[in-house]
Amino acid sequence: MVEHTRTLDFKIAFAIGLGTMIAAGIFSLSGTAVAAIGSSAVIAFVIAAVIAGVTAAAYSEFASIYSENGGGYLFCSRTFEDRDLLTYAIGMSLFLGYTGTTAFYLATMDEWFFEFVLPEWLHFLPHGTTGVLAALLLGALNAQGTEESGGFQLVVTGAKVAVLFAFIGGAFAFRGPSTAVGNFAANFGGGPIDILTISALAFITFFGFSAIAASAGEIIEPQKTVPRAIAASMVTVTVLYAFVIIAMVNSPVPAEVIARQGETAMGEVAAGFLGPIGRSLIVAGAIFSMVSASNASILAASSIGSLMGRQGQAPRRFSRIHRKYGTPFWSIVTATVVIVALIVLFIAVFPAEGGLVPFDLTISLPLLGSLALTNLGLEALTGFATLNLLMPLAVVNVALIYSRQKLPDITRGFEVPGVPVVPIIGVLANIGLIYNLPRIGVVVGLIMTATLVVAYLLWGGAPETDDLLREVVPESGPSATANGTGEAEGDVFRVLIPVARPDRALRYVRLAGALAAVSDERPLIHVLNVTQVPDQTPWETVQDTARGRTERIQDELDSSDVGVDYTVEGHTCRDVAFDIVQTARDDGADLILMGYPERHHDVTETVEREAPCDVFFAGQTASAEDLDVINIGAGGGPHHQALLPLVNALGQHGSELHLINVSSGERGTDETPGATLDALEGVERTEVHNVTASSVAAGLVETAAENGGILVVGASRDRWLRQALFGSTPDEVIALAAEMDVPVLVYASETGVSDRVSERLFPVVRYVRKRLPLTGSKQSGSPNRS
Repeated sequence: MVEHTRTLDFKIAFAIGLGTMIAAGIFSLSGTAVAAIGSSAVIAFVIAAVIAGVTAAAYSEFASIYSENGGGYLFCSRTFEDRDLLTYAIGMSLFLGYTGTTAFYLATMDEWFFEFVLPEWLHFLPHGTTGVLAALLLGALNAQGTEESGGFQLVVTGAKVAVLFAFIGGAFAFRGPSTAVGNFAANFGGGPIDILTISALAFITFFGFSAIAASAGEIIEPQKTVPRAIAASMVTVTVLYAFVIIAMVNSPVPAEVIARQGETAMGEVAAGFLGPIGRSLIVAGAIFSMVSASNASILAASSIGSLMGRQGQAPRRFSRIHRKYGTPFWSIVTATVVIVALIVLFIAVFPAEGGLVPFDLTISLPLLGSLALTNLGLEALTGFATLNLLMPLAVVNVALIYSRQKLPDITRGFEVPGVPVVPIIGVLANIGLIYNLPRIGVVVGLIMTATLVVAYLLWGGAPETDDLLREVVPESGPSATANGTGEAEGDVFRVLIPVARPDRALRYVRLAGALAAVSDERPLIHVLNVTQVPDQTPWETVQDTARGRTERIQDELDSSDVGVDYTVEGHTCRDVAFDIVQTARDDGADLILMGYPERHHDVTETVEREAPCDVFFAGQTASAEDLDVINIGAGGGPHHQALLPLVNALGQHGSELHLINVSSGERGTDETPGATLDALEGVERTEVHNVTASSVAAGLVETAAENGGILVVGASRDRWLRQALFGSTPDEVIALAAEMDVPVLVYASETGVSDRVSERLFPVVRYVRKRLPLTGSKQSGSPNRS
């Protein structure tokens, strides 16, 4: 069977929402808002947050039903299955909304670059230049399949929050808490229309909640986690924004300067609070926030494009996965092109002032009056992006009402209270915000939307439209075993074998069976193939690939004489190491056997560090037949010591043991074989080899090559430092063994907290032992034992 493994817990989902919301909006709109309505900007931001919260609640309910990636487009497609034009319009509008939002982020970043980073001699460049370059770079990176771990997301979000805390703290330190609060209370301004206008502009800053729902397919227990993460991130960011506004109101920078600076005013205010260092901090934080949020929006846009391609509402190639990169290449390229076009159109060709086009194009529309289409700019771009977000969100609220009527009995992990009243309020609020958006941005957005709808009607969609619904692979019982009886009953010794390459599965299964044969329990081999899903790729699109690999492994094992019970399972996951460790925990694995990675060493390090059981990493040629002769180093360190009972058991089952004691000129002390010999009791034959070599790894590999059989080594005891600086001994052993065709097994014992501390301390202990040798210790010249 093929399953998808979810990797994101609450803290990561919370960080996704918070990190996406802390972007260009707060860094650029805070100055504009304070200049327009003073302290009332807090009211405007709260109104935007409440309106966004209503739709966020609808997203939460849908995400608790359809726990997959796709967001608003998926929700509407599931609810309005027979309304093709409506679902197309939703998908297309969201695609424009995400690309427009990215264009807004990068165009704002461009303004910060021109104001604070670029030297004056480069100011001849057209505005939007750095934004276009950043869009092309992000597009290229995503097209080739970059990886972003949940831990990295936490660090990025933490850095953003720290920057805002520094800004807020600078304001209160500069004014004092009581003065700051007093200034804030005395500076409320603007009327209801002015406040709603700022609310409409500020709405884009809260749309990050959709990023959580769009990642529902990767979130653990999404029925509970998604609603909680959305609520927590929105409350947190609203409070944070309120304090930023309070800080802006207390700025030492004159109000007219803030008004003139507009979207870059926060940088000048930071300089007033914290000096040049503070300004540099805010500038760096703002630019970094805009780039990281832009990357998230590109992912969302390309995901929508890919899903529309699968649905037949966009060209089929949008859903195709690039053979080399494993990403929806054409969807990402199209999103990047649209982003670049929007930046060029709104910022370079038709900016608010002084564009490249020397003429004016003005139209007159009922209710809207005269609008200059050649005077766009950043504010109009904000209106364009927000329009294309608000329209689909209004439909999502309607979809919630319809879903309650159409599917009253479906299980909902979270339910929006007050349906249909609350969703109707959400629809009316969205329409109200649209009415208060910059009119020129709304007009451009409506024109583009109408054009694309007409184009779709003329095109008619892609032929042989696929269903967007996820193909559910039902869970099956254990795969056929060697004796055809299913999973072994009673006590079993479980060995998990993560296989990246199906053609190596048979060899690893036989090797695992030989290693497990020394156990008192019946061996059961669990073969796991994990197909990694790049962040840019909807996991559903790799299901066929994962199924094909799993079936290939199953067929090869079924047609071979394996001699041991086994099961075969396929997973899709964004984090291979997480999947391996989690599967080992869930199944209660006693041992993991996996290949020593040829490229992704981070997988090895994570499994070695976090596995709930012992782990063997096998070289490319290691096989069961090689266990007839076992070569092992003199050793030292916790992994080596933990390995000895298994080596001893193999020796008692007939394996010929060779103990290799290497003297070298490397830093540290040469190991003594005494402790290792003491652990190998009851073995018929153990031969000790005292050798001198240029390095421990060279001595081990060269001697093993002469002896024949397999070389077994413990994982590096101080891998955390030595691998980064000098390379670890196991890595060097693997490299040399590949050159000399010596099979290798690297062993890592299960590591608890105390063990991890001891591993860190072992280099110190070894140094002390070298300087103060203990009386009665075994010497390197111990006699051979036979």
